[in-house]
Amino acid sequence: MNLIPVDDPQDPRVAAYLDIRERDLVGRHGRFVAEGKVVLDLLLSAGRFAAESALILENRRAGLEGVLRKAPADLPIYVVNGDVMDRIAGFHMHRGVLAIGVRGSPQPAEVLLETLPASALVVVLVGISNHDNMGSIFRNAAAFGADAVLLDPTCCDPLYRKAIRVSVGAALKVPFGSFDNAMSLTATLDRMGFGQFALSPRGETDIRAAERTSRLALYLGTEGEGLPETLLSRLRTVRIGMAEGFDSLNVAAASAIALHHFSKR
Repeated sequence: MNLIPVDDPQDPRVAAYLDIRERDLVGRHGRFVAEGKVVLDLLLSAGRFAAESALILENRRAGLEGVLRKAPADLPIYVVNGDVMDRIAGFHMHRGVLAIGVRGSPQPAEVLLETLPASALVVVLVGISNHDNMGSIFRNAAAFGADAVLLDPTCCDPLYRKAIRVSVGAALKVPFGSFDNAMSLTATLDRMGFGQFALSPRGETDIRAAERTSRLALYLGTEGEGLPETLLSRLRTVRIGMAEGFDSLNVAAASAIALHHFSKR
């Protein structure tokens, strides 16, 4: 392991970690922050994104040895005490484990779809702008074996630090791609043999009566407005039955129910 002690929060070698919250808002020029032991483990083991460096508390080092041995031998692992860590981050970092990952080139949804197997489950997100929901949906997608997540331009960034943390690293594991136009995507999915269900409280079919096709795309929309009417009129709609007088679930909770139902695992 390439362990490098650092005792100055202004050391240029740890500049990428300075003022984390503020820089979350403006972006990191092709990089992202992974936070916590489990997330670091996935970053180093999943192989989807390269790690550029890690920053850890010296009193966490022994407990992280098994994780850190998964890193390339030349990966800089900066080791600091608690005061230096907090001064670098700009707030108290009780987890004491950070890493910088490299995003790579964004992947178009059409390119990602071409790589999927004959039997595949994909999640299509439209207007998911809350990072907690985004992270939870990725966590559910990983838990129930979704093959990919596709995001429209109004979705928030799944590699935002909080989204990665809430996903417990699933955003670093589940492949995702972007698309510009939802109606064009429906045509692409039709051509590629995907059945397509739109989840809506006003869905025409109870989800318990909806059967999965071998290739299935499940559409989820923002809370409140839901999916656009143009999509709902184009796709088969399904609903999650609830108690009388209540017809709405948090989109992350709804995704868990729907993905569990349609999962083959």
